[in-house]
Amino acid sequence: MPEALANPAPSELIGLLTGRVRDAGLRRPCDVAGTDSIVSVCAAMAQHGLTHALVHDTPPGGGPERLGIFTTTDLRDALLHPVPPSQLAVREVARFELVSIDAEADLFEALWLMVRHRVHRLVVRDGAQPQAPVLGVLAQLDVVSQMARHSHTVALQIDDATSVAALQAAAQRIDETVRHLLAGGIRVERVARLVGELHARLFARLWALLAPPSLATRACLLVMGSEGRAEQLLKTDQDNALLLPDVLPEGVTPEAVSRLTQDFSAALAQLGYPPCPGGVMLSRAPWCQPISAFKATLQHWTHGAAPEGPLNLAVFFDARCVAGDAGLLQAAREHLGRLLTGRDTWLARFAEPADRFHEPSAWLAQLAHLAHLAPDPAAHPIDLKKLGLFPLVHGVRALSLQHGLQEPGTAARLQALAGAGVLDAAFARDLTEALHLLMALRTAHQLRQLDAGHAVGALPDNAVHPAELSTLERQALQDALALVRRWRDWLRSHFHLDRL
Repeated sequence: MPEALANPAPSELIGLLTGRVRDAGLRRPCDVAGTDSIVSVCAAMAQHGLTHALVHDTPPGGGPERLGIFTTTDLRDALLHPVPPSQLAVREVARFELVSIDAEADLFEALWLMVRHRVHRLVVRDGAQPQAPVLGVLAQLDVVSQMARHSHTVALQIDDATSVAALQAAAQRIDETVRHLLAGGIRVERVARLVGELHARLFARLWALLAPPSLATRACLLVMGSEGRAEQLLKTDQDNALLLPDVLPEGVTPEAVSRLTQDFSAALAQLGYPPCPGGVMLSRAPWCQPISAFKATLQHWTHGAAPEGPLNLAVFFDARCVAGDAGLLQAAREHLGRLLTGRDTWLARFAEPADRFHEPSAWLAQLAHLAHLAPDPAAHPIDLKKLGLFPLVHGVRALSLQHGLQEPGTAARLQALAGAGVLDAAFARDLTEALHLLMALRTAHQLRQLDAGHAVGALPDNAVHPAELSTLERQALQDALALVRRWRDWLRSHFHLDRL
């Protein structure tokens, strides 16, 4: 898919310029008095993280209150003024010829006003009247870079959230961001990386809202599975864990930690991340433990007979720290590496599920249908996860464990495996392209399901019908699944799976 960030498609520009000013990520203004000194105004701007301040001033000769603006550009003139900045009133260098716009106006009108009046900022009011309340300031850069900034405004909304309800609104905007960027032609791997960071930021903010500061900084909050690999675009069920220090901070009891983890899981469900059917959540054992106890659990999973051990290790291997002490995760990873040294038979059994999901008997006919201009509407759906994504992701995960690699995502792991000479470089590139194609097709399918209301109250599935795809998509999917089949043959030979 072509990149469109620098050169938006016409449909993107239409959507951009017909969007409302209110939706352009306005932030609360920094209000100062005209008599305030330049130094105090700059301090207020720094505190709010802004480059401008609105100046409320009554003229020295009397008259109605006027509204002006002071920006970092005006600071240059202030420094050249004969009065020292600590004594200079901001009214002396502020500009009071402002242009206002209604928050309900579209962005095209905002851009037109800026060009007509040769200004770089507009005062945004909650209504068309001259004295309507001021909501914020819209800068020219906010308009022309709205697409690039869309995700940034979501991040600001997350950072500014002071309640679970506020985070819920941000979580909904993350899904809108996915749809917006994919429709704009941004490559799926870039969208996934960006959305992965937004999800991590959301989890970290929720943790900061719920956890006591003494625990929030000393424990390690993990996301795992596809979230940990940053390969999940739309919301999925919870895969998370909490590594605790061996000695809890003063005032934090085990009972308090238990209540906290229950509240965290419940809040995530409220944000649209349903509970994990397999119980891989920090509110369930063994996913909330002191680091020493968790190391013992890792040993049990690798040396014990627990049937869930390999699956739990697969989930944990994709872990990423989103808040707290990342050193706890690193200690657990190093301990796991020592446990797996020389364990080739165990690694082969670990890799075996990548070859577990076999194609149905009508597989070749199914592939033929994919390339037809008019595929059979009655053809069985293709589970992109079972037949494509899982064999690829899990096989790469097993190889990475075998060779002690700690890269966080499948594409990075493939590149590292090629760099280490484990995989042919061309084969690794082909597998990476297949991964991204499968991710893109799955996300497009799930967005169609959400649009049709098929997944109301439940997560969308991975079963794509060939008739849903275009001719080019069917051909590309045929090539990708054939490549995954070759990959499974390679794994079968490498790990000697036929001997298990």
